[in-house]
Amino acid sequence: GFMSLLWMLTSATALAPQARTRVSPRLCTPSPSAKTALLTAIAAFDEATAADGMPNVDFGVKGGELDSDTRAPRDLYAVGAYHAVSPRVGTAADDVLAAVDTLAAANPMARPTEGLGTNDGPSVCPLHGSWSNLFTTAADAVFSPDSKRGAAAVYNVVDASNGRVTNCIDFMPRDHPAFRATRQTGRPPSPVESLRVRLTSKAASATRVELVFRNVCVQLNRVFGLPLRVKLVIPVPGPFVTRLLFLFRPKKRPPPAYFDVLYLDADLRVHKTGQGNVFVQRRLSSTAN
Repeated sequence: GFMSLLWMLTSATALAPQARTRVSPRLCTPSPSAKTALLTAIAAFDEATAADGMPNVDFGVKGGELDSDTRAPRDLYAVGAYHAVSPRVGTAADDVLAAVDTLAAANPMARPTEGLGTNDGPSVCPLHGSWSNLFTTAADAVFSPDSKRGAAAVYNVVDASNGRVTNCIDFMPRDHPAFRATRQTGRPPSPVESLRVRLTSKAASATRVELVFRNVCVQLNRVFGLPLRVKLVIPVPGPFVTRLLFLFRPKKRPPPAYFDVLYLDADLRVHKTGQGNVFVQRRLSSTAN
């Protein structure tokens, strides 16, 4: 399951406990109709999945989380997972992605990566801050209470002053209403309380952010069945080591570690990863870690 989180970098944006959300003065006025259409489509998608369910995703390749060739997050839309749930869910996903395409054409932010990784980043870079997932096609960022992985809050945080990035997953306890609603309270509690995937980033262009994994921090609340809180930090192989590993797999290539910003305004962000997964995120009012 941890390998899936290593590829979650493509949703990434960075973390620092002292970072605070600020809105760049360079942000322009978005297209209200296109933005409203996207949010309306996401609301309809949420209604459809609440009634019919989400694609069932569990850890690893066998669980449908990772691509069998690249070990990158699987694109649920590309493999038809939403339409497999129900026609209503599939159509709702179609509508969300169509709205994304329309909104991307009206992107008010010409240089969303401006100031990333600089001392002035917090006041200059519009990516700076905390962002919560509203919608994604990436299987490793989709959680539901009726899966082995359970329900979770997924968000990421950008500290534009140093380019540090953290993807955050906070798992919901088994007594959470989401579990009670799906009658999953009989399952044993998960020993994993939260995960933090830490990366560094740099601006590759005006709209592209390149990323490098650093480590994964796992917060456990149980060890061998005992109620003990333990934090594990797992180093991630650097780019050089990754390239060496793939030398022994000549028919496979490591997934590209970047995302392109499709749309950005004061409170909404849409980006697409190197594997083609789409993320729609809303700015949070304060930084979490």
